[in-house]
Amino acid sequence: MAALFDEAFLKKIELLYLVSKKVFAGSNQAFRRSKKLGAGLDVADFRPYVPGDDLRHIDWNYYAGTRELLIRLFEEEEDLHIYFLVDVSKSMRVGNGAKFDYARRLSAALGYIGLANLDRVSIVPFADKPLGVLPPSRGRSQIWKLFRFLEQETAPGPTDFDAALRAFVGQTRRRGLAVIISDFYDPAGYVEGLNYLRYHRFDPLVVQVFDEDELSPRLHGDVELVDCETDARVLVTVTPSLLAQYRQAHTDLMNRVEDFCRQKNVLYFRTPVQRPFDELVLQVFRMGGFLR
Repeated sequence: MAALFDEAFLKKIELLYLVSKKVFAGSNQAFRRSKKLGAGLDVADFRPYVPGDDLRHIDWNYYAGTRELLIRLFEEEEDLHIYFLVDVSKSMRVGNGAKFDYARRLSAALGYIGLANLDRVSIVPFADKPLGVLPPSRGRSQIWKLFRFLEQETAPGPTDFDAALRAFVGQTRRRGLAVIISDFYDPAGYVEGLNYLRYHRFDPLVVQVFDEDELSPRLHGDVELVDCETDARVLVTVTPSLLAQYRQAHTDLMNRVEDFCRQKNVLYFRTPVQRPFDELVLQVFRMGGFLR
């Protein structure tokens, strides 16, 4: 087994699973459920009666007051589909690839909890398009298949949120929770892609990762900077003032992503890769983003 998912990692995710079981004790169901119209107990909506409808589903109380026949439509629970959309673009692999490894460990940890609680878990690496997919799996024994998939090498490309998320929606029949793990380094932005997910009834959860080492580069004087995704080059003179502007621009980017998510009622988490991934998982639990 690669060092990415070593024995210490396995112990941590098992402990996280036990913590989640303690928090949500007494439930043998998956932590979260998606809803569809069916033969459940909770009323989801109404529609006019048409000949042939089951008379037992008529809302007789409404009929008594209005003399109009309405049919009650019920909710039916089904296993939640959880999709981990993991950014594997070039920017995620800058330096020693700490952001890339962190994203894979985080998706594996949350994925293990989903599998163990009988949700359907899928992994979708992406850059400017989805780069393969681990089909939905269910059950704790499937974690090894998830590990092997995440350990596979993928050819990194430039980030294109809009194109990648549109392609994901187009190839995904079942709606569910879409956990997006990325540094959000896309010059074209992320708004259209996230809105496209929401419009097509996916429930996004955003995790923005960054490397604190990137915010304090050991540079000074005249240097040539190379864009890690486009290979564009620019000559600059690095000064303390320029480094301060760079750090502020990075903070502004993260704040814009967070503000957008808040406005759209999308759960947002920000984390440096220096933070232990299990601490972030527990924060996600506390915020109700993954378990409910």
